[in-house]
Amino acid sequence: MITFKKPDVEQFFRTFAIQNFAVSPDETQLIFSTNLSGKYNLWAMDLPNQFPYPLTFIDQSNQELVYDKEGKFIIAGFDKDGDENTQLYALQTQGGELKPLRTLEGHRHMGPILSKDGKRLFYTSTKENPMYLNTYCYNLENGEESVINEGSESATYLMDVSPNEDSQIYWRHFANTNTRAYVLNNGTFIQLTPETDKQHTVTGVVFTSDTETYLLTNHEEDLTYLAKYDLTSGEFTKVLAFDKEDLNNVKFNKEQNKLYLTSSKGVVDFLYEYDLATGETNPIDTPTSVIEKLVVSKAGNLYILGRSATRPFNIYKRTSTTKAWQACTNYGVPGVAEEELVEPEVLTYPSFDGLEIEALFFKAKEEVSNGHVILWPHGGPQAAERKSFRALFQFLVNRGYSLFAPNFRGSSNYGLSFMKMVEGDWGYGPRLDNIEGLEYLIKNGYADREKILLMGGSFGGYMALLLHGRHAEYFKAVVDIFGPSDLFSFIDSVPEHWKPAMAQWVGDPVKDKEKLIEYSPITHLDGMIKPMLVIQGANDPRVVKAESDKIVQALQDKGINVEYLVLEDEGHGFSKKENEIKVNRTILEFFDRFI
Repeated sequence: MITFKKPDVEQFFRTFAIQNFAVSPDETQLIFSTNLSGKYNLWAMDLPNQFPYPLTFIDQSNQELVYDKEGKFIIAGFDKDGDENTQLYALQTQGGELKPLRTLEGHRHMGPILSKDGKRLFYTSTKENPMYLNTYCYNLENGEESVINEGSESATYLMDVSPNEDSQIYWRHFANTNTRAYVLNNGTFIQLTPETDKQHTVTGVVFTSDTETYLLTNHEEDLTYLAKYDLTSGEFTKVLAFDKEDLNNVKFNKEQNKLYLTSSKGVVDFLYEYDLATGETNPIDTPTSVIEKLVVSKAGNLYILGRSATRPFNIYKRTSTTKAWQACTNYGVPGVAEEELVEPEVLTYPSFDGLEIEALFFKAKEEVSNGHVILWPHGGPQAAERKSFRALFQFLVNRGYSLFAPNFRGSSNYGLSFMKMVEGDWGYGPRLDNIEGLEYLIKNGYADREKILLMGGSFGGYMALLLHGRHAEYFKAVVDIFGPSDLFSFIDSVPEHWKPAMAQWVGDPVKDKEKLIEYSPITHLDGMIKPMLVIQGANDPRVVKAESDKIVQALQDKGINVEYLVLEDEGHGFSKKENEIKVNRTILEFFDRFI
């Protein structure tokens, strides 16, 4: 009888991913950034065929992808080994030469928008104004460029350009829970939401004509809804809201005069069609739990990039005639059937102050379980753990570990007030939400108090360090993946355009000095007594390598068992397969020592 070995780490991490995609105006070509070769490049498919062919060989992550309005060429943006300094290039639809368009070492170019005639490129950049950002108009025919907006007070991004190009909409980021949208018309800025002392957000805006815009906002509400702003009359109107759902993306189809809206409710997403003429709203079933990107074609066909807990990134198409979804890609875990993967249980529990917390629990199957539970505080922190595929989760569950991922206070998709709870409170409320989650698991038979491990990345890495320093008695071993260790140096070292928001988000180094000392993991070295693995990308622009260097050196000086893995060609994440496999094999081997 032929038998096969248990899936190795490589099988799970040979699962291909998709970062971004775009569809040509005539829908004859679909391009997407994927790591089919082990590193990210652009690939394409000539629809309706589904056999991909390579367009680029740059081996770098893609952040921007836009077709010319007539499908003659592509604007593509790539960074360098995770540094997040996106450079913009032009590329023929058949691939080949990457022609530099707007490139400048050490600076980032974002949100490219092409004019209707394809002769002008609008974009936002850190060059010349790294803290507040400028927006530029670059003439593709003669190479001339002009600044069309100089950011001030906060990071300012171009969101949309009116059909006649007389007006632009700008998004200003004062904080993650305080973002405003403005229309610039005839040299005058007009805020699209009514003036109020209450902080609120605008998360999406589209022009539906030269004088009408639709926006997603939670102005004077807790959940995000659809609103309309008329440039002629100055009237703001609330249009559409959903119970317990946060709207988060809006697309306009001019030919059908319809909006397409995505929303989030905790760990899952939803999709709707809204008819501007009739006001009728129709829900649309989706093939994934989480929608990463939505594209609407002129013909009204829908394309989504999405994933579910047991299904990795894939692109799907829904035609306006059949209303049925068809998979354009078919990525799965090599050698592992989908039914072998684990769908998480959604748990809710009361925290220390009675606040209800939602969490995901991935339970290892009985026949493989080693009885250990890994606590995973997510990154962000104003983000959320969703019902979305993570190779790391499914691999660890396959190897016998259960995994607990709470959406502690400050997480997104639970309303504005919940999301604001982490601001200025990185080290108290969210920390205790995690601890109360562990107590809930123990009391309800999900976990053994003596068999708990801890791992997190980014803010989750920070939380792993802090929980280790404050609550080491809960954990047998700890993994920190690029987590801040000292909030003072973290505030000082983030990208310049983040800095105006840091006082509200994390705290003011002068006014909040004592609190920031208490909330910094480096303060609690004496409590860090358990074995630890620290992982860091050398090019990380968000949590710089010095943050990990500092905590590792301090622990080593105290004689604590800490291992340190640095990836020289990565940033705030792992974009290269060989690195991803190395990191996750190291994590598995580290945890296996303690079971």
